[in-house]
Amino acid sequence: MGDKLQIDLDDFMTRLIGRNPGETEFHQAVHEVAGTVIPYINENPKYIHSRILERMTEPDRTIIFRVCWEDDTGRIHVNRGYRVQFSNAIGPYKGGIRFHPSVNLSILKFLGFEQTFKNSLTTLPMGSGKGGADFDPKGKSEREVMRFCQAFMTELSQHIGPNVDIPAGDIGVGTREISFMFGQYKRLFNEFTGVLTGKALEYGGSLIRKEATGYGCAYFMEEMLKHKGGDLKGKVCVVSGSGNVALYTAEKLIQLDAKVVTLSDSSGFIHDPDGLNEEKMAYIIELKTFKRGRISEYAKEFKCKFYPDKKPWGIPCDLAFPCATQNEIDEKDAKTLVKNGCQAVAEGANMPTLAEAVEVFHDAQILYAPGKASNAGGVAVSGMEMTQNTMHMAWGQEDVDLQLRGIMSDIHQQCINFGAEEGYINYVKGANLAGFKKVANAMLAYGVV
Repeated sequence: MGDKLQIDLDDFMTRLIGRNPGETEFHQAVHEVAGTVIPYINENPKYIHSRILERMTEPDRTIIFRVCWEDDTGRIHVNRGYRVQFSNAIGPYKGGIRFHPSVNLSILKFLGFEQTFKNSLTTLPMGSGKGGADFDPKGKSEREVMRFCQAFMTELSQHIGPNVDIPAGDIGVGTREISFMFGQYKRLFNEFTGVLTGKALEYGGSLIRKEATGYGCAYFMEEMLKHKGGDLKGKVCVVSGSGNVALYTAEKLIQLDAKVVTLSDSSGFIHDPDGLNEEKMAYIIELKTFKRGRISEYAKEFKCKFYPDKKPWGIPCDLAFPCATQNEIDEKDAKTLVKNGCQAVAEGANMPTLAEAVEVFHDAQILYAPGKASNAGGVAVSGMEMTQNTMHMAWGQEDVDLQLRGIMSDIHQQCINFGAEEGYINYVKGANLAGFKKVANAMLAYGVV
């Protein structure tokens, strides 16, 4: 980056940080995008005059509310709920709801900002938003989770609607929580409408929605390798996490003839040198989805190594899939992956790679896909669920999967169109510029709003 561009970036970030003090995750997400779009903006003065980047980094509105609920002993609890409606330039606000003790405004603004570009890349008419609460469903009874979800939706319902804002699930919010919230919305408004996605199949959900983010991540990696003349067959894959994204990334990789050798949770990771297979996947999906057990139980069942309190990035691999949480790959991890021969990285989680680690990947010119591109499969199928609800019909699994694969291929092509450099595809640059241009041009068309 030249001196002038560095000055422009530093100046922009100083002003943004001044307006949003203490929001480190949000600063990180904006810095990553601004570093690639500011040169493009400087070449297109219409964006400077209309202050598009300043407007794009300021949410349309931020809603913060109190959530009061009663536990099974009759004790009253108070949590904080949020909805950040970031941009509706290309469609109604769309993005997940997260229930986790770590939820705060910085994390939700970073996720909502990333969602702006991710949703733009899908080519579907969806804006961006994110929400949640500092509530932890773990350790709560079914009725406690129900009461919290009903209290949360009672307040949130004032700010959403099928043509306004259509939330989905995220960490801590699965089909159970979506069901409780959907039921409360239906009771409050006396209407059956597609105000949430991630619903159960019985009342308007879409097939493979649960699997979509993971499947899409595997499909994106397949596209990256195909562009270089390769494929997934026989590739040794290191996957972090054991939530839906990790599990279904692993499942699809296995179906595409790759060899998945790790999964992890907050207690550590397992290394299965023989690779996971259909039987092992069935066991671990049951363990993590229904029994809510620990990953170490897999190691005992299948006689493989468990590494407590460790990350899996030291295991030699061809491909890496960070699918756990933000900022899980640091500079040291990235250097280890490169040293051990890793050829490509596709993010299943949101912003799991620190900026210094991204630089390591780029310097080594290994294929690196940012989450806004490679994990867009989940919101893509959410968009399909919205369409199915509007049409009052349901598509078959093959139809949804085929459309998902096509969308991931389209996103990959957009990254190539905007990120091609001499002998290398800069997928970060490609995803940021492709996502930015569509939203920015829509904002210009509306005038000063």
